[in-house]
Parts: sequence; C-alpha cells; structure tokens
Amino acid sequence: MTETPEHRLKRLTMRSMRRGIKEMDIILMRYADARLAGMDAAQLDAYEALLEENDQDLYQWVSGQRPAPEPLQPLITDISQVACNR
Repeated sequence: MTETPEHRLKRLTMRSMRRGIKEMDIILMRYADARLAGMDAAQLDAYEALLEENDQDLYQWVSGQRPAPEPLQPLITDISQVACNR
C-alpha cells in the first residue's frame, strides 16, 4: 500500500519532534512546521534521509560546531536559519 502525502507529512512531523535529545526535538519541530508542507517529494526524501542521522551529529552541524557533510549542507543551513529566526 502506498503512503498518502498527508500521512507522510504527519509521519515526518512526528519523527521531527520525537528525536532523543530535546534540543533537536525543538529545532526540527520548528523546521517541520515551517517547511514540510511546501516541500516536493525529492525534498521530503532528503529530509527523511537526514532524520536517519544521529542527533548529536545533527546538533553539531545545525549549531555550527562542526561542518555538515557536503550533501547535507544546504538542508542543514536551511534548518539553522529557521531555528534562529524564531
């Protein structure tokens, strides 16, 4: 059975807010609220792949403590901007 777009958005939103460390819950929930509904399938695929990353690594990338891997840099930069603008 194929997942509906609405179900996928709900699932990704839930995965964004139930991470493991509270800081990433907050950051990714803000991002999900601001951006997920406007993403196309390829962007959602990239975001879903990002959610597979370790929270400690994600936090260091988003906070600028360590550079993000090259393929993730545009998405990490966007997440950082959304997190800082609230």
